[in-house]
Amino acid sequence: MLAVLKFYRSKEETAGRRKIMEVSASMRAGPRATHLETLMKSFSLVPPASVPAIIECVLASSVVSVANLFSFLLQSFTDFGEAHQSNYILCHTSALCHIIKKDRAQSDVMNQFISTFFIPLLKVIDPSNSELLNETEELVYLLVFETGSWELMGKTLVPFCLSSVGFSIGTISKDDMDADKQSTESSSEPLGPLPGKTALQVLTSLLDFSLKSWRGIATSEHKILKFSSSLDVFIVNLTGQLSNLALWLLKLSAEDRLHAIHLILPIVLRSLNVLSAFKVLEHEPQCSISRARFLEKMWNCCSSLFQLGHLERRDAYRILSSYFSSFYESDGHEKFAEINIDEEFDLRGNEMLWKQVQIGLVDRDSSVRKMALYILKSLMNYNSSSLLSRNDQCFSNSLQPAADAKKVAIMSQDRNTSHNDLTKRKKWAEKEAKSMGIREVCHLDGICLNGVERWKVFVLLYETLEEYGTHLVEAAWTHQVSLLFQSCPLNNDKISTTLSVYYAQMETLDGLLSWLVVLWERGFFHENPQVRCLIMESFLNIDWDSYANLAQKVPRSFILGPLVRGLNDVVHHKDFGLKGIYMSRAIKGASKYFNRFSCGLSVSECLTLAWSLASAARHESFGRAGLMTLAFCISSTSCHSNANERNEKKSSSASCVVEQVDSTSNNAVHCSAVELLDAFKILITRSKQHYNPNYRLQVCEQILKAASLLINIHDLSLEVFLHFLSAFPREFIDVTGPLRCILRAWIDKISYEDRNIGLIDSRTYLLKNLLYFPSCFIQHRLTYDDSVSFDDDDIEVWLVEAQRWAWLLFLVIRDEQDLVPMFEFFKCHCDNLCKVDSTKWIRIKLLILLLRLNEESQVVWKKLLFHGKPMAGTELFMGNLDESSAMAAVKVSKKVTGHFLLLMDEVVSYARLVLPIFWSSSVVKDIPLPSSVRGKLGGPAQRRLAIPTTTAVLQSILAVRTFASIASVCPRIKRDIWDCSLTFSWEFVWKVVKFRPCKSESGSELCLAAYEALAYVLKTLSANFGSSDFSLLMDYYKSECPNVDGKPLLDHLVLYFLNGINDLLANGLLTRSRRAVLMDWKWNCLDSLLAIPYSVLEKGILLEDAWPFFSDSVLQCILADICESLETGGENSVLSMLRSVRLVLCLLYSRKVGPIVSSFHGVNSQMMLQLVRSSWILHLSCNKRRVAPIAALLSAVLHESVFRDLTMHEMDGEKKGPLKWFIENLLDEGTKSPRTMRLSALHLTGLWLRHPRTLKYYIKELKLLSLYGSVAFDEDFEAELSENHEAKIEFSLLAQSPDPELTEVFINTETYARVSVAVLFNKLSHFINGGEKVEKEDSAAALHCGKIFLLELLDSVVNDSDLSKELYKKFSGVHRRKVRAWQMICILSPFVEEDIVGKVTSNLHICLYRNNLPVVRQYLETFAIQIYLKFPILAEEQLVPIFYDHKMRQQALSSYVLIAANVILHSRELPVQMKHLDNLLPPVIPFLTSHHHSLRCFTQLLVYHVLCKLWPAFRACKSGVKPLEERCFEDLKLYLAGNVDCVRLRASMEGFLENFDPVASATPAGVFNFRNEGSEFECVAVSLMDLVMTFLNDVRDELRYSFAVDERTITNESLTANGTSDGIFSLNEASLKQTLDDPNLDFQKKITLHGHEKQQAYDDHRFLASSSMSTILSELEMEDQLLSSAIQARKEVMEKVRERQQQIILVASLLDRIPNLAGLARTCEVFRAACLAVADTSIMQDKQFQLISVTAEKWIPIIEVPVCSIKVFLEKKRREGFSILGLEQTANSTALDQFAFPNKTVLVLGREKEGIPVDIIHVLDACVEIPQLGIIRSLNVHVSGAIALWEYTRQQRSRQQ
Repeated sequence: MLAVLKFYRSKEETAGRRKIMEVSASMRAGPRATHLETLMKSFSLVPPASVPAIIECVLASSVVSVANLFSFLLQSFTDFGEAHQSNYILCHTSALCHIIKKDRAQSDVMNQFISTFFIPLLKVIDPSNSELLNETEELVYLLVFETGSWELMGKTLVPFCLSSVGFSIGTISKDDMDADKQSTESSSEPLGPLPGKTALQVLTSLLDFSLKSWRGIATSEHKILKFSSSLDVFIVNLTGQLSNLALWLLKLSAEDRLHAIHLILPIVLRSLNVLSAFKVLEHEPQCSISRARFLEKMWNCCSSLFQLGHLERRDAYRILSSYFSSFYESDGHEKFAEINIDEEFDLRGNEMLWKQVQIGLVDRDSSVRKMALYILKSLMNYNSSSLLSRNDQCFSNSLQPAADAKKVAIMSQDRNTSHNDLTKRKKWAEKEAKSMGIREVCHLDGICLNGVERWKVFVLLYETLEEYGTHLVEAAWTHQVSLLFQSCPLNNDKISTTLSVYYAQMETLDGLLSWLVVLWERGFFHENPQVRCLIMESFLNIDWDSYANLAQKVPRSFILGPLVRGLNDVVHHKDFGLKGIYMSRAIKGASKYFNRFSCGLSVSECLTLAWSLASAARHESFGRAGLMTLAFCISSTSCHSNANERNEKKSSSASCVVEQVDSTSNNAVHCSAVELLDAFKILITRSKQHYNPNYRLQVCEQILKAASLLINIHDLSLEVFLHFLSAFPREFIDVTGPLRCILRAWIDKISYEDRNIGLIDSRTYLLKNLLYFPSCFIQHRLTYDDSVSFDDDDIEVWLVEAQRWAWLLFLVIRDEQDLVPMFEFFKCHCDNLCKVDSTKWIRIKLLILLLRLNEESQVVWKKLLFHGKPMAGTELFMGNLDESSAMAAVKVSKKVTGHFLLLMDEVVSYARLVLPIFWSSSVVKDIPLPSSVRGKLGGPAQRRLAIPTTTAVLQSILAVRTFASIASVCPRIKRDIWDCSLTFSWEFVWKVVKFRPCKSESGSELCLAAYEALAYVLKTLSANFGSSDFSLLMDYYKSECPNVDGKPLLDHLVLYFLNGINDLLANGLLTRSRRAVLMDWKWNCLDSLLAIPYSVLEKGILLEDAWPFFSDSVLQCILADICESLETGGENSVLSMLRSVRLVLCLLYSRKVGPIVSSFHGVNSQMMLQLVRSSWILHLSCNKRRVAPIAALLSAVLHESVFRDLTMHEMDGEKKGPLKWFIENLLDEGTKSPRTMRLSALHLTGLWLRHPRTLKYYIKELKLLSLYGSVAFDEDFEAELSENHEAKIEFSLLAQSPDPELTEVFINTETYARVSVAVLFNKLSHFINGGEKVEKEDSAAALHCGKIFLLELLDSVVNDSDLSKELYKKFSGVHRRKVRAWQMICILSPFVEEDIVGKVTSNLHICLYRNNLPVVRQYLETFAIQIYLKFPILAEEQLVPIFYDHKMRQQALSSYVLIAANVILHSRELPVQMKHLDNLLPPVIPFLTSHHHSLRCFTQLLVYHVLCKLWPAFRACKSGVKPLEERCFEDLKLYLAGNVDCVRLRASMEGFLENFDPVASATPAGVFNFRNEGSEFECVAVSLMDLVMTFLNDVRDELRYSFAVDERTITNESLTANGTSDGIFSLNEASLKQTLDDPNLDFQKKITLHGHEKQQAYDDHRFLASSSMSTILSELEMEDQLLSSAIQARKEVMEKVRERQQQIILVASLLDRIPNLAGLARTCEVFRAACLAVADTSIMQDKQFQLISVTAEKWIPIIEVPVCSIKVFLEKKRREGFSILGLEQTANSTALDQFAFPNKTVLVLGREKEGIPVDIIHVLDACVEIPQLGIIRSLNVHVSGAIALWEYTRQQRSRQQ
């Protein structure tokens, strides 16, 4: 007992001894039951280590036998009341284990122990309590080891755990498990299964323990073990069982796979490695387990997982990582050097493994990338360590003779020129590469790199992307990749070795490119956009021509996948779209590469590549730049097709084999030319999402060019070709389009094969199909039954199809003779148009063909008439068309129109035949409608009629529409035919307007259809109204109104029309959507009726005064009807309503009142107010992004005829007029709608220019326009104007600006608002100066308004809270508003007259004195120059006193010097110049000596220019001997002309002063500087002050750089100098001495006089008594003694402090934020660091530093180590014995909690964002990182440093204890 008690030393053990004695005493004193109960209670109180001693005491002190005690302990465990206590469980287990060891009959006892105790115990223990489970297992496994019960464990515990795992995953039922348990165990009650995870932990821990035990035995015996012992059998069997279990679990759910990966695989692989290393498996061939077979099965599992989703792929990488990690110890060294790796299954020979590693390296998941990189490194180490000595050598020898001589020469040349021709950037790249260790493997005596060396370069470059900063990628990437290119093999020769797959990775060209692709793809999708730019730029800048056909060897899967997706990244196109140029360096580089890639490809291969590229747009969302890049790449791909087409044989079909983009699939799909065009159509459609027409034009140009080069039209059907061309915007490829030449070349293309075999060319083929199209079109594909019906949707489809045909026909037709077959077709079918046997299909489709062909003929005529330059001898205009083509197109158009006029009678006859359906409302009854039509609202295309009635109505409408289209060209071709058609037209018009349908829904629908047909007829009548129309109209009027004489001709017609429409709306029979359709046709018809008078006036037809068109009352009635409709009008009716408003107002205010309007009363203010309010409500409900409705609103409401009326701006009593109210609201709303503001500014300034008398009402609005805007570009605006015909027309009707150039430049920007105001007042200034002839009243009004506006702006810049600020940020809102205000003030300078000049200059001097940025001051100076040039006498009166004011600010003086110099230089008369020179130059000369550098340089620059220009003239006025001051000026001029610094200053100005024109600078073109490409901020030019300041800053930077270089040199010399310092402790001593000498730290110290001071004091006070003197001296001596004692005590304290200091130095020189540095200082003081190194110790004086550090700088040494001297400092500390560590996340960083800090440590902290630079990382001995569990990647640098410092402190404290 005493021997046992000796083992206990701690307090816990003492308590255990005490408990043992108590148990022993109780057992000796009481009965046996009581003894055992006491024993059980002690298990909860004593430590497990004391249990064996207690058991021995119990056995020695009582009569209880070992067997009885064992039985009692087993039975007592059935009570689980206390079993959840960890200590109780461990003590109970320890007691049983000890008893079993003591009992020798171990077999039955051990079996009983396992089944009765251990397995139930495992079920009791919480699976999350791993510590308890591990300790319990360790006790049991030690028992098994000591008793040798391995066979028993294999029969009991192992099967039970395996069954439990099977039950948990559902492969074994509970009944089967209970039956199996009863058959193998003696327990009467079946046991339930263990939790699956617990069972796996038990099995793996059991195998781990057995392996450790077995390996210890094997190592101690130093021999190969025989397969005989029970432990050997157990290990092999358990390994095999767990291997099978792991393989099974890997095929199940994600949770099961994780259990297999994390729990089973590591121990199984380690077991297999151990058994293979000791050759246990080799001596027992009958054993089923094999390491190679297991690896093969495991790889098969991984292969299956790789084919599934992302989670499964990640698990596969985990499996492979576990496999390779099993070969290495924790320190990274190989674990089993003698493992035989030449087994039957070798992963290196599996191509899929290498492919999956490549895929993993570019995965988006960082954890997958890390695992893939680990697998790759393991493969490299695996190969190099095991086989390099055997296979690599022979392999290298076999390849050595194949080295290409040319490549060796390239390498030699590169080596010879690398150090002579390198730029500064490339030299930096060399240095960075050398620091990484790459340069050592790049030049090996002129021999190309081998595979191992290339692997090193690859891994280093990949880690550069993963871990290092952007600067290293920028410096070393391109250089290193080029070296890999130069070293790549020139062939793909196969290697006849067993390791050919491995060697093919880096020893063949394809293999090397496949790994380079990994680097490129990783770089293209890097998280850092700068890295992405650098990698893409590196790839595109490779000189592929220098590497023969290397470009074609790049894997196509990479080209069509990562490269195309990477080019879609916007970061590669930073300059894309700037100034309307849609190009970037990335687009040019990609185009160049694809041109090189497709070089040598056949036409079919080029088509394949183009289809693959175009198909990318189906799967990816491409931005503007990405889509443009794709189009250029496709175009570049097709460039070589024509050159290679001659060498190809034409294929029998248009199909070709196209490889899939996915390289994992070996299947191929057949792609035809049709599919290629479908892919191209997707690109064209996607380009329409981007509104800028120039952008879309470039995309369409590249696509059309590619299609024309790759596809022959013979291979396409007409339908396919038409559908493809319809995808293009029509204006690009029509007869005047910019792409017409490309399309025409495609149509005229003749392939060489066609010519050789005698086939027709493309144009002939296409023309033949086009002429045959009408015959095919009119034939219905289903039936010839006349009862078949159609609806609006069918008509729309046929119209579109016919329009495409007509459009292409005019592009292909060159000779009118080609149209003869088509004319015969139309003649034949039109003759049968009215016959009964003609079916509806033939009639309706024939009308559609006639309609579309005639409309296309008119479009061609108009475009040729108004496009381009005038052709000689004709009225036509042509752009990029040649004269012959234009004339041919005109002849064809005339021929078509003339032929159709001959068919007019047949068309009119057919129209008369079908029109009665409109008047049949009494016959057509309401019938039940289909459910698709019978909706609550219906729809615009849903006619609520029966299907047969709908068919008849559509026939009638189309007949009238075709008639109106053909009749519209009659006046131009044949007037007699037009006269014949008038009768039918006016007859139809009167019949429709007078018709009143019956009150039914069908009748209302028929009436609506009649109005729809009426709109087409009225449009034709309005456009072609002539004298015959006038006569016919009078005849109709007399017949319809015989009792009314002299009433306007159109009054009755309009009133009938309005009443009919309003009655139809009032009866309420139409649905809401159909009412909206009716309103649209109403306004279209009314628009045509109101336009008839204008058509008459334009044609100069003389009208009779007795027959005007309208009366004033009718027009006002129309206007009232419009006002009522405006408030409720839909968006589709906006334009037609506003056009009607514009026409009505124009008629009401027409000056030719007699022949148009019968009487004239105009529009009063109340009616106009109602109109503007209704229009405003309409505007608020409209889309503010559309140009057409905004422009129509402005031109209608703000009509010029109304705008000139002053009562519309201000009513009686200074009440706002209707136009004033409207403009105020419009501009206020325009601040939220940029387009509204720009269009309003354009229209209003045009109106104000025409009517200057209205300006006085809008000073506030002028100010708003002047201060509004930025330089934001609106591309959609230009696109809408170019594509939307209505927008173009409405925009042209606005009042135009007098400066078209500025309007064109700025109309797309928000700057245009103030540009238009500037142009307005610049033009008004010409009125004042007599530059243009205007009325005196207008001139006076312009001058008056200019003065008021100028004074208003000056008052704002002086007194406004924002505009008067002196402190504001550059480019801020205040800065912008100041610039805008002073830009406008400069424009208003011509309006300064004598009556206001005093007030103006007073405000000007106030602003000049204030602080303003140079951008603002330049406009103040320009304005002042204008004033003083206009009033020369004020220059001397005001400037001279300012120069003599010595309290004037230097900035203001600089401005005044510039003003004075320009006044002198630009005065118009020489006497005035000389006078200014005499009076203004002398006060400026003293500023040449000013201490203010900018004023001094400014004065030097200006004085030099004044002297150079005026000194010769000044000398000519003088004669005789030169006075002194004259000689001084001459010498000053010579000095300024010859001084080097002055010359540099003038050179930097780039001729600014020579080109400066103060007059031009005050014009809109000079103020807004739109021709200067460098002006981006508010269109402001660079000021002279900016140029001077830039020059001075550059000079200062040069000086600072030179000072920094000198300081760095001195610092480095001091750090490297050999002195007597003793490491860091010499620093501490110096710091201690400084601390002792610092009087601020001597808190109790008194003043002590020195010896000579004492003597002097004694002599001076010798009058004192000797006794008093003695007293004083004694006191002083006592104080000296006290002081000496205090100093000694302080020294002892400081010595203790020094001893307590830790030997760690924190280097924070890379940090620059004061809070972080102050926090680190405080942390270093708390943990007693040796010192803190910072870049600049002056930060300790900063108040923020002192506030945060809390005086820590007084107690911790802080030394200065500049950034440039960090390396020197670290090397010095390394020589002193310190370990240099870095706190940084790198690929090889060690976790902080796993790193053992050396005693003497230097810890380097990185920058706040970039971390530690790479050049410093390579100086470090190691890097540590803080393990992180969250999403954010990094901590604050102060927090990181504090954590690392505490970990160092914790480890040091642990070592001391």
